[in-house]
Amino acid sequence: MASRKVFGIVLAGGEGKRLMPLTEDRAKPAVPFGGQYRLIDFALSNLLNSGLRQIVVLTQYKSHSLDRHVSQTWRLSGLLNSYVASVPAQQRLGKRWFSGSADAILQSLNLIYDEKPDIIVVVGADHVYRMDFSQMIDAHVESGAEATVAAIRQPISLANQFGVIDVDPKHPDRIRRFLEKPNDPVGLPDSPDEVLASMGNYVFDADALVDSVLRDGEQTSSSHDMGGDIIPSFVDRGAAGVYDLKRNDVPGATDRDRYYWRDVGTLDSYYEAHQDLISVLPVFNLYNREWPIFSQQLNSPPAKVTRDARGALGTVIDSIVSLGSVISGAHIERSVLGPWSVVGSGAHVVDSILFDRARIDEGAHVKRAILDKEVVVEAGAEIGVDRADDLARGFIVTDSGLTVVGKGSRVRARA
Repeated sequence: MASRKVFGIVLAGGEGKRLMPLTEDRAKPAVPFGGQYRLIDFALSNLLNSGLRQIVVLTQYKSHSLDRHVSQTWRLSGLLNSYVASVPAQQRLGKRWFSGSADAILQSLNLIYDEKPDIIVVVGADHVYRMDFSQMIDAHVESGAEATVAAIRQPISLANQFGVIDVDPKHPDRIRRFLEKPNDPVGLPDSPDEVLASMGNYVFDADALVDSVLRDGEQTSSSHDMGGDIIPSFVDRGAAGVYDLKRNDVPGATDRDRYYWRDVGTLDSYYEAHQDLISVLPVFNLYNREWPIFSQQLNSPPAKVTRDARGALGTVIDSIVSLGSVISGAHIERSVLGPWSVVGSGAHVVDSILFDRARIDEGAHVKRAILDKEVVVEAGAEIGVDRADDLARGFIVTDSGLTVVGKGSRVRARA
């Protein structure tokens, strides 16, 4: 990769409607994850660990907290023209915002013209995974394709949930068709019970990508989407390849998390991805020191678990507790607590996710819930215990019974 100039583009303008109310006040890539991280940290960490040093983050929807996080967390030295830069919609082609992911690149072509890269890596900002893009870039160049799509194997029974890549049996590294959530998919030649699902990550020859988004921008019938319009245009002319994640060897990966990839586009999938973090042998291992996930380094004291004033023990089981948190005579189980969370005497937090500065007062019960930043659960109150009561109080409850409380809310005890 050293002989080729590589430029990274992170598409981070997503609104994330299915994650409401977590996206009511922030862009989807800025949603906290795993205690101290933001969703975008996974994409940026993968690019940085892969050797990319010129990366732009294209933002649009409620981007203030995302722009602030990128500027505070992802400051490179500036040596040798290294940077991670947040670039909001600039309206360079008229008084309009991005109308799709391909249009976001079209309106940001000045960034590509300035750097003149040979290869462009385009990734989404809202998936949880590890991947060495340098290996994908090498495979892309070797294949001779103009565009390469990263793909992960999924059971054929789940094909209708993904964009599915149909490969040519004679040329299994080439895409024959791109199928959006098919109901009658065909299994892989070497594994009939599996399909290749697009990960939303792409490698392009730079000139080919520029030409493609320019032509797409002239099409009034296009939705100007990378997966829905740009990739199919490469497929139609036989210029699109596929990169199976099984070929990717990330340093420090375990057999359990080697090919982990999670789309956290819904509240339930977001919650389930957190559960993947907290087992003794986690499905996704945050503690891989050979391929670290970087984030903001908080100037905070260590987490503390203490007895309360009456001597009752604080207990933490199968959980992640972030810096600055204090647990005093409370019980925490199968949960993730964000920075500066406070849980008081006799409180129970089970199967739940707490964002920054959440406060659970004495004797309160939190069960199977997501509490956004600065939520207060008052003494003796319950959340996630009674579905009907949670709905009556205006909280979101998913079909699976997960209760979600928006930023800054107060959960009061029943009268």
